[in-house]
Amino acid sequence: MNDPHVSLRLIGDSRYFQPGQVLSGEFFVDTPDPQEIKAVELSVLWHTEGKGDEDLAVHHFQRIANDSGQEVDFRRTQQFHSVLPDSPLSYDGAIVQIFWCVRLRVFIRSGRDVVSEQSFQLGMVPRAHPVEVA
Repeated sequence: MNDPHVSLRLIGDSRYFQPGQVLSGEFFVDTPDPQEIKAVELSVLWHTEGKGDEDLAVHHFQRIANDSGQEVDFRRTQQFHSVLPDSPLSYDGAIVQIFWCVRLRVFIRSGRDVVSEQSFQLGMVPRAHPVEVA
């Protein structure tokens, strides 16, 4: 059996957002058998990369399950919205970077899962430049 194809899209002309703005998007799952989808989880989250410990925090979480007795056909477009927080802002530093994304995880009844992500930038922090020591 082939894994379903996930389509995740942010709505708007830009991938740059300011704190307090509404992030909107939509998704659907292309699958020949809609009954094979057990649930989907949509998260708006940030994570760090770089030196030291890597952090991750979820700002918005939504689970839509087909085990509650009300079947959802994920082949139909599902929309989501989230008001973005004041921090942390996206940052591309020399030691640490902060990345924001929308992550969609599709759980298949066979026990596998499929993940899709769309990244975006929160805020407009200038890129860090290394300091030259004389």
